[in-house]
Parts: sequence; structure tokens; C-alpha cells
Amino acid sequence: MGVTDRGPGNNGGMSVPAPLADPHLVYDPVAGDGPKDVVILGATGSIGTQAVDLVLRNPDRFRVTGLSANGGRVALLAEQARRLRVRTVAVAREDVVPALREALAAEYGTSEPLPEILAGPDAATRLAASDCHTVLNGITGSIGLAPTLAALEAGRTLALANKESLIVGGPLVKALAKPGQIIPVDSEHAALFQSLTAGTRADVRKLVVTASGGPFRGRTRAELAHVTVQDALAHPTWSMGPVITINSATLVNKGLEVIEAHLLYDIPFSRIEVVVHPQSYVHSMVEFTDGSTLAQATPPDMRGPIAIGLGWPQRVPDAAPAFDWSTASTWEFFPLDNEAFPSVNLARHVGELAGTAPAVFNAANEECVEAFRAGALPFNGIMETVTRVVEEHGTPATGTSLTVSDVLEAETWARARAQELTAQTAEARA
Repeated sequence: MGVTDRGPGNNGGMSVPAPLADPHLVYDPVAGDGPKDVVILGATGSIGTQAVDLVLRNPDRFRVTGLSANGGRVALLAEQARRLRVRTVAVAREDVVPALREALAAEYGTSEPLPEILAGPDAATRLAASDCHTVLNGITGSIGLAPTLAALEAGRTLALANKESLIVGGPLVKALAKPGQIIPVDSEHAALFQSLTAGTRADVRKLVVTASGGPFRGRTRAELAHVTVQDALAHPTWSMGPVITINSATLVNKGLEVIEAHLLYDIPFSRIEVVVHPQSYVHSMVEFTDGSTLAQATPPDMRGPIAIGLGWPQRVPDAAPAFDWSTASTWEFFPLDNEAFPSVNLARHVGELAGTAPAVFNAANEECVEAFRAGALPFNGIMETVTRVVEEHGTPATGTSLTVSDVLEAETWARARAQELTAQTAEARA
């Protein structure tokens, strides 16, 4: 295993630690020719299904050895396992194992042995530590933290789509990750990753994270008071899971991405800007000290970032569609309305507080999103409740090292408090 420096570096000649994600460094845990062995966590979700599609179109580059899922779509998981010929299938829900065995038997028939099945809350974590080159963490939510840590500790390259594990456990991830070991898969952070190849760390003036603006771009806070779940799920450019889609409607997703950019690239919050770009063609930009700005642009399609995560430092030909430059198009950019969408500034605040504050922010938001989906909380109530939980949590203690138990304890408190406040809101509205 080794780390290769592919470019000018990012320390400007100074002896400073490399950031978590550095496109100039290549971490190669399993050197050699042939397809990379890959484990896909969250295989039946949006990221996972697109990753499976990419692998099936590139069998000379990738070979999937294991798949994990929550267990809600066993028929799809069994089909994926058979098409990819995986060694291991993992499900978080032990109660679906009989149905999974039945689905696997129907897919494989009697002539082939079935893959090994791991089941239980730690199944994905165990799979993340299995023998492979790259782990793609496409799980949604902070439950992805343990698999992230397991993959890093086992020495795997981590293609990270699960932003929440970095948000809630940033110091834990930083303590384990080796230079170049993490490749970001979020479209915004994959864009920053690629754009950063153009200069050194000292050359960077600011990171510019783009946001589509979601389905409610241009609406005032008052106009958002009565939007419905169906309205919030109608994202104009991306097809994603319901939680991420609602996070995009509140722009919580963008707030999390600001924290993620800070942690991945070690750039101060004051030098990370959010700009609204409705077409979602430019996925993010890097402004350099000489006045140049480099933008990474493709039509909205997550297979491109997934290909960067799995294939880096090589690119995967035809991973995703390219632009038709013979057709006219308009690209627009607008400032973010922080009054209508206070989530980004709140995320900056908790990111600067650090410690357990980001975990509290994320956990409270997850609870409030579920309450909104269930009709127990209005749309604006999501951020109002999250803000109150963050304020009640206060400033985390300084001078102590963050532990997994600290994160779990903070999350448990935040979820319980968010549920209490949500119940009070629902009662008042009844």
C-alpha cells in the first residue's frame, strides 16, 4: 500500500498536514492490474443503484465483492447480487433474512451457491472492513459513521457519498484517514476535488459551492409556511431519496455540504461561499488567488461523481452524459436568500462550534424531516425546531477529544428533544 503525489501538492511549500481529500495524492491499498474490488454500501438506494449501473458497464475496471442495504428492497438486492456475482450480501434488518434467502434462491437457481449473508445493525460495518480495494459508502444518514470508520481503519480507499458520517464524526474520521484515502462522491465535493487539481492549497482563495435552490427557489419565508410534502419532494433537477430531497428543499443539504467542504479541504468557513445555480450544470467552483475561477460542469447525473470516487486517478469513459455544445443553453447564478433559508448559516455556526454540535444539528434535522413527512410539522417548523435544539445544546466542551460515544449520546439527546418539540408543535396546531 502506498501514497503517490501526482501533482504540485497543496501546502505551498510549508510543512502542514494534507487535507482529508487531496486530488494530488493517490492512496492505493491494493496495487496491481485488473479490476478494482469494490464494496457498495446502500446498494438499493439512489447512489447504490447508479453505482451498480456503472460497474455493470465497466466490468474490466470494477468487480463488486459485497453489497449492503437496509433490507426494504430484498428483491432488488438479490437481483443486484446475482448480476454482480458478489461474495457477500449484508442487510441491517434481521427480520428480512428469510425473504432475502428466498429472493436469492429465485435469482440464482439450484446450480450456483448463494452469497454469504450478514445481518444486523452492524452488518454494513462488518462488510466495510472486508477484503477489497474501495468501499463506496452510499448510506443515507449518520448510521453511515461506523462503516466509514471501519473502512478507513481497515485501510480501504473510501469513496464517500455519506456526508453525514463526516459531519457528525469529523475528528474521528480525520484521526483515522491517511492522505488520499478519501475520495468525495457528492457532486459538489467531487467538483471541488477535480477543480483543485489546478493549483496548490496556498493558491486557493475560496470554494464556491453551488445549490440548485430546490423546488422553492425565489419564495419568501412567508410563502414557504404552507408548502406540502409533495411540493418539497418535487426537486427540479435531481432524482434522490426523500430525506435528501427534503434537505435540498430546506437547503439543509447545502449547509451540510459547507461543513463537509471545510472538513475535506481544510478551508475556513469564511472562505466557503454558496451560490444558487438553478440549472445544476456547474457543480461547484474554486476561486484562486490570481483571480481565476475553475468550474466543473456536467449535466445533472450522479454517475460522474461516482465514477470519480471509484476510478480515481483514472477517469471512466462515458460514465455520464456530456453537454451537447451545439444546443444553446443559459446558465444562471443568484445569491442565496439566507432569510428564507436560514439552514446554511446555522450549519456554519455548528461547524464552527465543532465537537458534538454538528451531530446535534444533523440528528435534530433527521427527526424534523420525518415529522414533516408525517404531517406533524410545517415546512418552516423544520428549521425552527432544529435551531432551538442547537441553541439548547449550547457550546460543546473544548479541550477534550471527540469519541463515538460522545456522538451517539449527543444524537440521542437531540432526537429526543426534537421529538418533544415536534409533539408540542403538533399539539398546538391541532
